[in-house]
Amino acid sequence: MQKLKSLVDSETLCDCIINGMQDNKAKDIVILDLREIESAVTDYFIICSGDSSTQIDGICNSVLRGVRSELHERPWHQEGKGTSEWILLDYINVVVHVFSKEKREFYNIEGLWEDAKRKDIPNLD
Repeated sequence: MQKLKSLVDSETLCDCIINGMQDNKAKDIVILDLREIESAVTDYFIICSGDSSTQIDGICNSVLRGVRSELHERPWHQEGKGTSEWILLDYINVVVHVFSKEKREFYNIEGLWEDAKRKDIPNLD
């Protein structure tokens, strides 16, 4: 299957997403670089956690606003806004996962994609 491409390069999009996450004090941000994994349908996963459904919504809204205002991009697809335990924002080349701590442990995306290059972003205090 051929990957779709966004007009914005993946690294620039990742930086903008991480800034949006950090603006709302997202915890345990991880970037998984999937570009060298043949079966991957995206370039990057960016994963983070929020402490409450309100914070998870805030993180997502901050990412959406930042990417739209800085890069003029909107996600191709969104899921999970109703429950705010796991929200997914699909920007084609970059897929954002914002989890509650419990859902993040349960789904263990980092473990499922353990072959990816991993970069941990320090928490801001």
